[in-house]
Amino acid sequence: MSSKEVNIRNKRARFEYHLLETYTAGIQLGGTEIKSIRNSKASILEAYCIFDHGEVWIRNMHITEYENGSFYNHKPRADRKLLLNKKEINKIEKFLQVKGNTLIPLRLFISEKGWVKIDIACAQGKKLHDKRQDLKAKDDKRDMDRALKK
Repeated sequence: MSSKEVNIRNKRARFEYHLLETYTAGIQLGGTEIKSIRNSKASILEAYCIFDHGEVWIRNMHITEYENGSFYNHKPRADRKLLLNKKEINKIEKFLQVKGNTLIPLRLFISEKGWVKIDIACAQGKKLHDKRQDLKAKDDKRDMDRALKK
């Protein structure tokens, strides 16, 4: 196993959405995808999850082609199946039936056993005034920390 820890984050998720419930899911990968992920050559910034025929899929997640792969290389933006148990899938399906609800990836990482896992969250989009409040709270916290430091 590689000694370098893989921890790919979606930094915009907490700013753009109200996160309600999180799940940790496995990802069904094939071929050279795991090698690219171990080299931290993946991005989940534009990714989102969909529910289709009783399964949850991640769409638009970019995994760069493995540089040492030949014609066996994978497609960079293919849909990938998320591995969840049936109770979680049913809860997600009920949550996504409400308009305005979405399922977004938060973090892509490798577990202690060497499996690729992804943290996903049930979320609702924030309004502009909510984003402004978050920015104001962040600025206030920064100012208080500066004042305490002096």
